[in-house]
Amino acid sequence: MRRVFACFLLIFPIVAVAQSPAPESDFTPLFDGKSLQGWEGDANWFRVGDGAIVAGSATETIPNNFFLATTEQYEDFELRLEAKLVGAGQNAGVQFRTQRIPNHHEVSGYQADMGTAGDKPIWGSLYDESRRKTMLAVPDPGAVEEVLKSDDWNRIRVRCQGARIQIWLNDLQTVDYTESDPQIERTGIIALQIHGGKPAVASYRNIRIQRLK
Repeated sequence: MRRVFACFLLIFPIVAVAQSPAPESDFTPLFDGKSLQGWEGDANWFRVGDGAIVAGSATETIPNNFFLATTEQYEDFELRLEAKLVGAGQNAGVQFRTQRIPNHHEVSGYQADMGTAGDKPIWGSLYDESRRKTMLAVPDPGAVEEVLKSDDWNRIRVRCQGARIQIWLNDLQTVDYTESDPQIERTGIIALQIHGGKPAVASYRNIRIQRLK
């Protein structure tokens, strides 16, 4: 689904309050670096290579969105990973608090976005996939461009606690969003996306999670 920018977007450089990240010892790996154990999805579009989950194709048009999802559900958590996106498609993302749509290739839920829209980066933005189909929060593109490593690995951190959702890209806080709709689901899968369209390859590695109490 192509990105729709609604009039109520939060577009801003975030001034983050200093917060000490949790130690890595508190995190559990979601990916063992060599297999897709604990994940489910279309093996034609997801594979393991060089210690990463690799999605998409460098040469073939991608017929629709594809998602590789955890077999477990998560509610309050902090997710950490590294991601890289190369190719003309320039669209991927990390789903969370998400559900698969029955008998359909799509999912419904929040996404930490990756790629570009027009000539601006959307890395670190918060998108609502298939549900409201709109960006919920977008950081200042200039700030993102300063920290983004194009065609290389970028660190993504997603923290969900209650109604609050925070996203960081390479230690830049890009989103601090509070969900105002009490009907929006707070539990769901983690899923990795490759977007339908022009050839592109999205890679994900060092994926780990900490459940929050």
